[in-house]
Amino acid sequence: MAPILQRRLPQMPWMQPATARLPGIQPVAPGDWLRVDEAFAGQMAERDRLIRTCPETVHALMAPAQEAASELLELVLPQLPALGHHMGHGSVTRPDGVTVPLDRAAPLLTLGRLVQEDFCIHLPQGSEHALMAAILCFPASWTLAEKIGRPLTGIHTPVAVYDAALAARVQRLFDAIRPEQPLWRANALLYEDPSLHQPRREGEERPRPQSRNYLRTERQCLVRLEKTRAVVFSIHTSIVHIDDVDPDALAAFHALHP
Repeated sequence: MAPILQRRLPQMPWMQPATARLPGIQPVAPGDWLRVDEAFAGQMAERDRLIRTCPETVHALMAPAQEAASELLELVLPQLPALGHHMGHGSVTRPDGVTVPLDRAAPLLTLGRLVQEDFCIHLPQGSEHALMAAILCFPASWTLAEKIGRPLTGIHTPVAVYDAALAARVQRLFDAIRPEQPLWRANALLYEDPSLHQPRREGEERPRPQSRNYLRTERQCLVRLEKTRAVVFSIHTSIVHIDDVDPDALAAFHALHP
């Protein structure tokens, strides 16, 4: 299958000091949480395929998060017309012309077919927030089945830079975020394989790459739901060929990631 690519990177976090350092959190501008870009049709077709063929892989919803998942769907729906969606009676027609039934009994599966973002829902569990529900069609080297139910520190166990100090800073963010002010950050990694769906279990070695021709970035937003107080972690994935990256920006990236 041909790769599903964007023509440009929506953000280059390594180019600005505020976003280059971890966790690199910035406020989301009003109305700029969810996005539609030039890869919408291709990404949504892939999301439809994954949800149809392997829903147990890309979706998880633990009982304590059911109300939060429903709240998230009701938060997103009013924002869709501004993104180019047409709201019908019991259905939504996407900008690519595909009509999606509005199934409130399956809020995350419905959301997964409406927007490019993946969504992970976190609820307080003891002293940390834990991943309690998600629609995750485009994982970047992790698996939902392995992470669901884990606290933040457990989710990030194999991530070397996620030390105790960073974990404490992230948890303070989850505790302090306000519904009226979502936050965002971004990452960037070189990949050989431009596939959007790249699950990988902890301890599973990544194949030695022969090339690194694709730059994958995730715009990750943190949103506090007003009623349930759950924290939603949304992920908008962009993949571009390195030939479409500004040469100076690519050189700066290579300097940081030799």
